[in-house]
Amino acid sequence: MGGAAGVVEDKALARAAARGDRRSLEVLLDRHADRVHAVCRRVIGHPEDALDGTQEALVAIARGIGSFDGRSAFTTWLYRVATNAALDELRRKRQRPVPVDELPEPAAGGSSVADRVGAQVDIDAALAQLPEEFRVAVVLRDLADLDYAEIAAVLDIPLGTVRSRIARGRAALAEVLGNPTTVADRPTEQP
Repeated sequence: MGGAAGVVEDKALARAAARGDRRSLEVLLDRHADRVHAVCRRVIGHPEDALDGTQEALVAIARGIGSFDGRSAFTTWLYRVATNAALDELRRKRQRPVPVDELPEPAAGGSSVADRVGAQVDIDAALAQLPEEFRVAVVLRDLADLDYAEIAAVLDIPLGTVRSRIARGRAALAEVLGNPTTVADRPTEQP
């Protein structure tokens, strides 16, 4: 669902869900579950933990739908809830023992799927090395495609802090990936 019609429809569904309309809540959760998972996956950095974070976020959305006041886009509120759930899961994860995962054997011939998976693993590993505040800002901008004002609302921080965290996060990410010049390749938003 895109554009202004999707925003209006999301707000109407959220209002109906807040009044107890279970079907409206189900439609919202189904519509946005992939976005919630994508944010959790990148913030947390581990697939199984991201699923836990996603589940917690969806439960928090369902329980807290009445707190959505409609002043911002529903997705802005949704990303705030998802980000908070992911950060909570990340904190819980730090308190648990760390299992060792075995990486799958590389596919023979370096197929494009294997290349994409390898790139995904590299990005996830690089994101995991970033400080939490930079990682979250970069994920919300570059994965969730939120604008700077929306990120400021989600994280409840000033716009200048958002700009700084994204710039510093991208620079650190490029450095970790061994390509410090790529940060300038992505256009920055001018409010």
